[in-house]
Amino acid sequence: MIAELSTNLIPTLPGNGSASPPPDKYRGAVVEDLQLPPAFSLPGSELIAHAIELAYDRDFSHIPVLGKRRNLLGYIEVATLKKKWEAGEVNPTDKISSCMTRFIRSPRTNPYTIITPDTALTDLESFLKDHIFALVTDYERKFVLGVATSQDLEGFVSRRGI
Repeated sequence: MIAELSTNLIPTLPGNGSASPPPDKYRGAVVEDLQLPPAFSLPGSELIAHAIELAYDRDFSHIPVLGKRRNLLGYIEVATLKKKWEAGEVNPTDKISSCMTRFIRSPRTNPYTIITPDTALTDLESFLKDHIFALVTDYERKFVLGVATSQDLEGFVSRRGI
């Protein structure tokens, strides 16, 4: 008599109907592992011409803008700012606060997602699906430590060969 094989004894391999989640492509890495350059932020009173010059010197595409008490007010997107300057919509002597994107500060309608050096890269990737960049802050949200983008994640994956 030939014994029938039970399908329960056959191991399930990835890709053939397995219900297990895919492996973590970041292998447990956190934001700190991205080795982001130190944050670069400007006061809202900075002139547009100087802001663009500083952004290109440091190769930044988004710059956080700070208020008088060093609180985060918003950000400037350097490429957009440069286009407005070239189109004559802003003057080089205007303050960046006149053309920055302001942060919406409403915990009910727009809750903060806190990104720290210990945030998992899988969580950062999820955040960046809906946002252009992420501000990496210290644990008390008093200081901006870095700015993370999707390109930072792509670079991390390519450097690690993941």
